Amino acid sequence: MVAIGKTERYINEKIGRDGAIISVVIDPVDWPSPDAAIKAGISASEAGVDLVAVGGSMGAQGELLDVVTKEIKAKSRVPVVLFPGNIATLTRYADAVYFMSLLNSRNPYWISQAQTLAAPIVKRMGIEPLPVGYIVVEPGGTVGWVGDANLVPRNRPGIAAALALGGQYGGCRIIFTDAGSASTMGPVPVEIVAAVSKMIDVPYLVAGGIRTPAQAREIIKAGADWVQVGTAIEKSKDAGRSIADFVKAVKEEGKGRK
Repeated sequence: MVAIGKTERYINEKIGRDGAIISVVIDPVDWPSPDAAIKAGISASEAGVDLVAVGGSMGAQGELLDVVTKEIKAKSRVPVVLFPGNIATLTRYADAVYFMSLLNSRNPYWISQAQTLAAPIVKRMGIEPLPVGYIVVEPGGTVGWVGDANLVPRNRPGIAAALALGGQYGGCRIIFTDAGSASTMGPVPVEIVAAVSKMIDVPYLVAGGIRTPAQAREIIKAGADWVQVGTAIEKSKDAGRSIADFVKAVKEEGKGRK
């Protein structure tokens, strides 16, 4: 039996204790400078998020990724996890990585080949792999384009639910639905969230287009265990305050679920 690592245990225990969790993703490419990205990641930790994710679909790699991840990790109160756009989005300074298979990609590279190429590097670096089944919902944004995703239609929750269950049965211990960064259609519809959550028995993460604490609350209420926000924090004039508002909404709804 494969042992569950420290970060995955932490995630499971936090969901069990709080009813719901929240992470903030810091894409170093999207911030004005590495220092700004680092400051935002540290602020997220201080504001009460459960994890800080670092990465993005394009360009988050090399020295930039190393520096931002290392500096956030040095002052973070919570695990720092990589959100990879490809096999180069890896650094030894992270606690863990979303080891993702893009379940609805048309290209087998994103389903199994990238994972094959990355696995020895992850092992050598000593990063904990979190086995994630990743599903991209319309409109998909950059990740949908890069990952050549056969996007799940927003009015077809049954497709998302079937993909999610297939991912769980295939060994994924986290299911992740994403509408894409800065989704112009809004977050993953609550109908999809409800259908997926009823179908699976593993932690369920939702991201993409979540711009307000009220939207985060509704997604948790619909059945998600976990939300992740990014663009809403980048666009905020007071990132720390915005993150605190998201944390409050998620935790209040999580307590209600318990």
